[in-house]
Order: sequence, then C-alpha cells, then structure tokens
Amino acid sequence: MSEEETKVEAATEAAVTDDASTTEEAAPKKSGKKKWPIVVGVVAVVLIAAGAGFWVWHEQPSFCNAICHTPMDPYLPTYEAEPGQPAVDKWGNEVADASSMMAAVHRADQGTTCMGCHVPSIGEQISEGMSWVTGNYVAPLEERDLEQLVEARGIEEDQFCLNEACHNLTREDLIKATSGMEFNPHVAQHGEIACSECHKAHRASVVYCTQCHSEAEVPEGWLTVAEANKLAA
Repeated sequence: MSEEETKVEAATEAAVTDDASTTEEAAPKKSGKKKWPIVVGVVAVVLIAAGAGFWVWHEQPSFCNAICHTPMDPYLPTYEAEPGQPAVDKWGNEVADASSMMAAVHRADQGTTCMGCHVPSIGEQISEGMSWVTGNYVAPLEERDLEQLVEARGIEEDQFCLNEACHNLTREDLIKATSGMEFNPHVAQHGEIACSECHKAHRASVVYCTQCHSEAEVPEGWLTVAEANKLAA
C-alpha cells in the first residue's frame, strides 16, 4: 500500500470514529429531553391532586377545627352532637336536647358541613386567617346574626334559610306550618323577626315570643328568653 493510500485509510477511520463518538454523546441528550414532559406531567398531576384534596378538606368541619383551633374548638362538639341526646353548647353550657341546635340537626339530616352555612369571601377568609395567626381575635367568638352571615354573598337575610337548596318555603308557608300554636312565632305581629332570633346553630334555640308571653309554647330542648339570658357566654 502506498503512502498516499495509507493516509486516506487513516483519515477514513478517524472520520468513522468521530461520527460514532458524536452519536454516543448525542443519544443521552435526546433521552434527557424526552424525560422532561413526563416529569412536568407527574408534578402537575401531584399538584392538582394535592390541591383537590386540600379543597375537599377545606369544606369539612375538621379543617375549621384544625386550622383555627383556638376559636373553633368549642363549635365542633355542637356540630357532632346527636339530635335527641343531651349535649353542650359552644360555651360549654348543658343542652337538654341537641335537636335545639341547628348545626347538629342539619348535619344529621342533610350532612351539611360548616361551609354549607358559612360562605365567606376569599378576602374574609384571608382576613380571618391573618387574625388567627396574629392572635387578633376574641374567644369565644362573637355570635353572628343573619345580616353578617349573608353579607359576603350579597343576598337577603331570609335567603340564608329560605332557598331552593335548603328550605324551599316562603314566610306564608311558615305561618301555615305553625298555625296551630297559640302564639304563632312566624306571624309578624310586631314586625318581621329574623330566623336567627329563635333558631340558633351552636346553642339551644330560643322562643323569641317568651320575651313578652311567658305562656308561649316552648319546644323540647328549647329555651325561653329569660333562660337564654342566664347562659354563661
């Protein structure tokens, strides 16, 4: 073989070797690029699942009790109380029949959670969270009336209870339902009274009429206004 042929053969072998090295170096890079979409997809799925799980927990009473433990601790027993059985209210007072506490009744009958009644705006939740973190709150919490409970939703007070999803009734329907009572609590004889004046969620409900009419009928487990005023809050 001539010197010139030897040089050509050597050059050819070098080119083949360079091509092989380039191919080997490039292969891992292509494989790495293919893994990124998989990694991103897995991370996205995990984040979505975690977010969905957190939101489901956010709807449960255990969330309110766990996250805002100090002010909310007394409320969980009133929610978990069994209607027809003795219980305690949010202040620790004895309740003869948990059926008089709307939180217990709605849980037992419809499975209603805290968020079924308490529907604050995102801004309110952030504000309440900051109050808890900084300790800027009072315990026990001040009782909220219907005006405060519906403020974030921008609805009428009556719609808190009287709506298609809860009690699909009108004021007239309520008057008819209690027409057999001597002092019909749903007749607006002294002006329209808010539902929350009588129906209490986390303490025994109160017969508003007994404020003036001591002989008014008091359902089992309910309290007169005088008895309610004596409760330790």
